[in-house]
Amino acid sequence: MFDLNGQVAVVTGASSGLGQQMALALARRGASLAILARRSEKLEEFKPKLIDAGSPKVVAYKCDVTDTKNINDVANFVETEFGKVDILLNCAGSSKDKGVLDMTDEEWDFTIATDETSVFKMTRAFAAIMKKNHYGRIINIASMYGLVGNTEIHTVAYHTSKGAVVNFTRAVAAELAMDGITCNAICPGYFETELTENVLNTEKFQQFAKTHVPMQRYGKPGELDAAAVFLASKESSYVTGLIMPVDGGYTAI
Repeated sequence: MFDLNGQVAVVTGASSGLGQQMALALARRGASLAILARRSEKLEEFKPKLIDAGSPKVVAYKCDVTDTKNINDVANFVETEFGKVDILLNCAGSSKDKGVLDMTDEEWDFTIATDETSVFKMTRAFAAIMKKNHYGRIINIASMYGLVGNTEIHTVAYHTSKGAVVNFTRAVAAELAMDGITCNAICPGYFETELTENVLNTEKFQQFAKTHVPMQRYGKPGELDAAAVFLASKESSYVTGLIMPVDGGYTAI
């Protein structure tokens, strides 16, 4: 069960953080991988870890997920290299964290382009390849902040972009259902990454977690793996449009 041998997965944001964690999860199940990020040197450092984890083939591509031409070129390279794409994991993202009264146009545009519009552009490019084989698994990494607001961090553009990813997922799930393509979203809670480690390890956040997260902690490495592997697998064939929080219960209260 959940065997990904013979499957080809494309993972964005694979130079760090959750992208690397979930790429490793797919590698352990035998998937071949095309890993994408802007920091190509980080991808090259990461490739041997994926091979060691069990991936039979790993190719790295430098890709700016906000650049349409770059995305389309990479999609053509991946299709030529592997012959198909079975899984797309949209994990790339970044954010300018400010509230509505303080955020500039440039900060808003940057966050929306990186966290929302990039998911549309990647999905458009790679779903076209999936449709040729009448098979595909699209997994979008949204956020629990796409489902609720918060009083701890002012990050209006991030909330907005991730909320858009949630409903984008539903729209694509409905549109592509008869093409053999599923589209689902994972909504992580607090996980330690390059972007969050300085916040999560403070005494202030630890106290916040004890009050607002039922499990009273942030997520550990590997605790997103099962969700990603399930949604990437053939066993999830009747699951589409699912919005799955993995958040220690944050959105349950």
